[in-house]
Amino acid sequence: MTHHALIMFAAGLGIPVLAALNARLGANIGGPAAAALVLFAVAFIVAGAAVVLTGPAALTRVAGQPWHLFLAGVLVAFYVLSVTWIAPVFGVGNAVFFVLLGQLVSAALIDQFGLFGAKAVALSPLRLLGLGTMAAGLALTQLSGR
Repeated sequence: MTHHALIMFAAGLGIPVLAALNARLGANIGGPAAAALVLFAVAFIVAGAAVVLTGPAALTRVAGQPWHLFLAGVLVAFYVLSVTWIAPVFGVGNAVFFVLLGQLVSAALIDQFGLFGAKAVALSPLRLLGLGTMAAGLALTQLSGR
């Protein structure tokens, strides 16, 4: 496993933890949107520190970028807000299950068509089988707990 894979595995481990922690914060303070705002404030500080450490010059090139690239911020806000509202009533496992299904579909489409400048990777029958197997495995994890 390369260091890239390990870093992404760690990021994957963090997604359900993020969902559980922020959902609990939202429930504790009685405001899921406020909890999301706190999360983004902390994330802003951490990302700011990373920019300072890795070179702030990249920020000078932000203004010239296509507008659609900034939709990533809308998507991350949608994820955090939705999981903060839904996980306490739907369950973290259920919420993350559907997030993962969405990620499988979205990733396959992005790769298939090389969207947003991504490397195109054909959706071969073997790859479809793998995605289907992953989806079935996800479903089994949720069904087995009932």
